[in-house]
Amino acid sequence: MNARELEFTEPERYELYEGPYYHFEITRRDFVQVLGAGILLSIALPGAFAQRSRADRPVRLAQRLHIGADGTITVLTSKVEVGQGSRTQLTQAAAEELRVPIERIRFVMADTAMVPDDGGTAGSRTTPSTVPAIRKGCAAARQLLIDTAATAFEVDAKALSVRDGVVEGLGAGRKFSYADLASEKHAKALERDVAPGVAVTEVAHWRVLGTPVPRVAAADIVTGAHRYPSDIRRPGMLYGRVLRRPSYGAELEEIDLTAAKALQNVTAVRDGDFVGFAAATSFEAEEARDAAAKTAKWKTAPHPSSEELYAHLRAHASSQRPRRDARGTPEEAFKGAARTLRETYNIAYIQHAPMEPRAAVAEWSDGKLTVWTGTQQPSRVMDELQRTFRLSRDQVRVIVPDTGGGFGGKHSGEVAVEAARLAQAAKKPVSVRWSREDEFTWAYFRPAGVIDVAGALDDKGMLVAWEHVNFNSGPSAIATPYAVANSVTEFKSCDQPLRSGSYRALASTANAFARESFMDELAAAADVDPLEFRLRQLNNERLRGVLVAAAEKFGWKSAWKKNSSAQKVGIGLACGTEKGSYVACCARIKVNQSAGTFKVLDVCEAFECGAIQNPANLKAQVEGCIIQGLGGALTEEMRFKDGKILNAKFSQYHVPRFKDVPKVETVLVNRPDLPSVGAGETPIIGIAPAIANALYNATQTRIRSLPIRDAKYKYS
Repeated sequence: MNARELEFTEPERYELYEGPYYHFEITRRDFVQVLGAGILLSIALPGAFAQRSRADRPVRLAQRLHIGADGTITVLTSKVEVGQGSRTQLTQAAAEELRVPIERIRFVMADTAMVPDDGGTAGSRTTPSTVPAIRKGCAAARQLLIDTAATAFEVDAKALSVRDGVVEGLGAGRKFSYADLASEKHAKALERDVAPGVAVTEVAHWRVLGTPVPRVAAADIVTGAHRYPSDIRRPGMLYGRVLRRPSYGAELEEIDLTAAKALQNVTAVRDGDFVGFAAATSFEAEEARDAAAKTAKWKTAPHPSSEELYAHLRAHASSQRPRRDARGTPEEAFKGAARTLRETYNIAYIQHAPMEPRAAVAEWSDGKLTVWTGTQQPSRVMDELQRTFRLSRDQVRVIVPDTGGGFGGKHSGEVAVEAARLAQAAKKPVSVRWSREDEFTWAYFRPAGVIDVAGALDDKGMLVAWEHVNFNSGPSAIATPYAVANSVTEFKSCDQPLRSGSYRALASTANAFARESFMDELAAAADVDPLEFRLRQLNNERLRGVLVAAAEKFGWKSAWKKNSSAQKVGIGLACGTEKGSYVACCARIKVNQSAGTFKVLDVCEAFECGAIQNPANLKAQVEGCIIQGLGGALTEEMRFKDGKILNAKFSQYHVPRFKDVPKVETVLVNRPDLPSVGAGETPIIGIAPAIANALYNATQTRIRSLPIRDAKYKYS
């Protein structure tokens, strides 16, 4: 396994989100051992998950439910909880449709041997895809409860309803609950199909959804009772360490494992360029690795530095035909415009920096492999293990405990492969935990990019032409949301120096930064307030709605009047849309002219994602995006030279600390008339351009790079 094999460009990342769905078999005996006595419901509904049967024909399943003999209901999904609140949100969805309290719902998540594969946790798909599927399945289970009760008591099902898990309307002294449904007495009644077309609860009648339900299992997280992937222990488990290359592209020519193998109870493995060690303690494994490292001889390869990055990307654009979209006649419109501007924006590589680095425990038993790991893509990791070890699907099981952060950075399975290879050699379970330096060096990065933007105005200051060309960072949110009749966008993939992959909001952060920074430059050229300039160009009412909401809450109009010339305090704004949701952000910064520094004072962000399912969790998502976005805007940047990362630790790579967080206000725009969509990504895209525009407002200095930096002013 090498870095090149794990690379993928942005278009491929979009395709990977929509991978094939599979049906995983598990015997009833194994299932009951985990969930306890009760019944397993496979509710047939059209239009839900497309999975494969043994005949390789599509089978439609809404969701898989287990009703325990005590009435506890377990729902199964392949989605992963990585701190974003999906466990709570999905529990709310199930409780809403089943008409039971939150406490009666359990979720088994991301165990490939037990759950249907309804996709990985990526692309903000849980809300628009998985929540509706689970709601339909649970609504069907509720209807099954009603129909079974109606048959048992010979009453009209239309006169019945469910409250707190019990059927109402049966008459005095009569009771029928989910626990009764799970009894042997009604086993035959459950053999019939549930009628298709079951309706879910309308937003106006939500009682659980739409409310600020506290995070499920929060007490376990706070008290330390929860076990993350790095906390997994197995009987007889060893600890593994891997010998890393000294630089990118280096190839192992020679190594002597004699000294490592001479250490007591150490397993040493070389398999191509992979060299790993397993021992009873991590210290002993490191000792073995260090002993072998002294004998290693590597052939290094030339590698560009971060100082050469942007020239390298532009010079190494792919010869393949770029992704291009054009409307109108932009070339002609540029020629006839009253005013034309062209600028270039640069975006650095950054790391995801999750609290928990990659970790995995692998165990082999009777030729079968089980891996506990932190990943956002359990099925993809299972596929990777299958290919690597030439195993069939029923020989690999991937279990994902609730994981300590992902942000798009845990889609690949390299740590799972490493643990499995060492466990195979040692014939014992092996735990591999990446160090922070491993994570900063060998995990993939948010892609760097170079973006060329051009715009043309007529004599009334209206946009008449637009051009946006992205080198390398990706095409997400590349199209302008503004009303311009003549436009062209292009995405050009590049031969890049670092391995890159998905990151929160993908390339939307890069494209929004370039576009919204450039919109301010056009507003200045037209001599118009940046807010007013945007509103003149906007026909999208949802985007107008969040822009106006953020500006009003921030007090933009009065603040802008005070900042029409160079000041110590500056304000800026930005807006955008991606994945069906809408965001607008206003920021205020303060400049210390004598020190040549600036700091962010306050941020106001408005966000709209349709009907809000949990306002407390949504607020946390928006605030989390703003804080994470501050890092990419102000300080985060991977520096490298001679194939080595120069800042592979938190003491050298500055993510936001408490002292960096400004006053944050959020405006949640609820649209109960619209379907709910994801909120874990889009709120990040507005903060960087808003700050850059605020710095210009205060200093008349344009910033066209992320992180934001200037020869005269720097963040402090």
